[in-house]
Amino acid sequence: MNATEDPLSNRLLAQLSGDERARWLPLMEAVDLPLGQVLYESGRPQSHVYFPGTAIVSLLYVLENGASAEIAVVGNEGLVGISLFMGGETTPSRAVVQSAGRGFRLRAQAVKDEFNRAGPVMHLLLRYTQALITQMAQTAVCNRHHSLDQQLCRWLLLSLDRLLGNELVMTQELIANMLGVRREGVTESALKLQASGLIRYARGHITVLDRLGLEARTCECYAVVRDEYARLLPRTEPG
Repeated sequence: MNATEDPLSNRLLAQLSGDERARWLPLMEAVDLPLGQVLYESGRPQSHVYFPGTAIVSLLYVLENGASAEIAVVGNEGLVGISLFMGGETTPSRAVVQSAGRGFRLRAQAVKDEFNRAGPVMHLLLRYTQALITQMAQTAVCNRHHSLDQQLCRWLLLSLDRLLGNELVMTQELIANMLGVRREGVTESALKLQASGLIRYARGHITVLDRLGLEARTCECYAVVRDEYARLLPRTEPG
């Protein structure tokens, strides 16, 4: 079974025990997650939680004038919809698919029931929530204190961590919207990375050629987020 069909391609689901999998997996619905699909809107009730498999989802805050900025990115390490089990039911952010792929979803009531069992799943979801909060906080710090070049490297690395290969399908305009900056700034930074041999960009496809070079060029924010996810949610092989 490949990553587009197997719920355990999502690393959070892969950490479920045998009994938990027996309860959850029959309830899972495989779904296509096309580019630009909105999984939930600000302030509106959420019907499902989503577990990306090969897709990446951006959590965005959208201002009244329509401008937006990404506050976190979610891929095969986690889930979209923490407000459902944290008790808030809604959130002021918006969740949008930034890289198309497949995923799985679970009805809201099912995840609430599982969380309310107050067993291992609750602790797993709380650890994931802590890791997500760390990413949100570090994103705010990075956007305030670090250069656009560093922010772009951080964003590319976080996205790459959530994909199976080394290529992202992403326009510079979309990246600019995610980072909350002008498109011209992203173009300039991307050209610098390409000139340094770190990436290749053509027709909306970004290929990472030198991951270690990107890591050397980014700020400490990437490592803080990566290490916190590794600490709280160590990798578990499906099986």
